[in-house]
Amino acid sequence: MSPTDKPLVWLHGEIKTPPLGADARVEAGYLLRCLQSGELLSMPESRPMPVIGARVHELRIRDRDAIWRIVYRLDPDAVVIATVFQKKTQATPPGEIDNARGRFAAYDAI
Repeated sequence: MSPTDKPLVWLHGEIKTPPLGADARVEAGYLLRCLQSGELLSMPESRPMPVIGARVHELRIRDRDAIWRIVYRLDPDAVVIATVFQKKTQATPPGEIDNARGRFAAYDAI
């Protein structure tokens, strides 16, 4: 990690095998590393999530048997990760949206 890279701040969740397959875990690590080094990702790897908040996006990770999402926010000094979850429907579950909002709000209050 370069001194200019942003740290990852984990509010909830983790990336490990299992439950993620090895290839999905490697892809998630690669994409997070890109974010740390300042690269801005777009579709299909990442999409904005303004319903959660400003600068909030979700990484889209395809696994053999599942689809994973990593909800993150790009702060000036860090990449803040609110949640990691398996997506089972077309829409993001309202509970995951509420959880991410709450975690970001709690983080900002510190």
